[in-house]
Amino acid sequence: MIKIDELKFDEKGLIPAIVVDAQTKKVLTLAYMNRESLEISIKEKRTCFWSRSRKKLWRKGETSGNVQHIVDITADCDKDALLVSVKKKGPACHTGSESCFFNSVFESGNAPFTYEGLMALIKGRKTDPKEGSYTTYLFEKGVDKILKKVGEESTEVVIAAKGGDKGETVYEIADLIYHLMVLMAEMGISTDEITRELASRHVIDHKVKQEKSTAAK
Repeated sequence: MIKIDELKFDEKGLIPAIVVDAQTKKVLTLAYMNRESLEISIKEKRTCFWSRSRKKLWRKGETSGNVQHIVDITADCDKDALLVSVKKKGPACHTGSESCFFNSVFESGNAPFTYEGLMALIKGRKTDPKEGSYTTYLFEKGVDKILKKVGEESTEVVIAAKGGDKGETVYEIADLIYHLMVLMAEMGISTDEITRELASRHVIDHKVKQEKSTAAK
């Protein structure tokens, strides 16, 4: 384990800190730390940066509540950059996006699908409307239209599953999940919040207990 004195801060006394989600390994943001903010981060076990625009310390989440709890901090081979692994509470970006990196510059078409990537795309259609986009259309129509589509797609899932058609059921479930994610974006709900909720429930065993309890009544 290296010491802070071994790190190479730049001429302004700063070192770049790349923040990643400890669970998904997704890059969340790029910020800067000085010696003081790094010491605070280590002491408090939550990210504290140096704001270059405001020229002051910036504890992530101090106003928004979107705190980042540090799992570990690693320096690169040259010791002039940091990788900060965190468990985050809420979105990392001030726009409400899970990651600050959502503006596509180039796409090869070979990137693997992720729910986080889809959510970022959906949120992008809300914050930066695109003419002709169905997702933008839903946001423009508002929550009542989105809820109507969620209800319609739920019914389609039931019909397809009742008919025993696996392929059709998969298709309709995908439609339902998409519309649910649009609803989540409209209400400011992140995929992380759903993940944490499911993890806290131990949903499989809990549901069985619920069913047994209901049957007992």
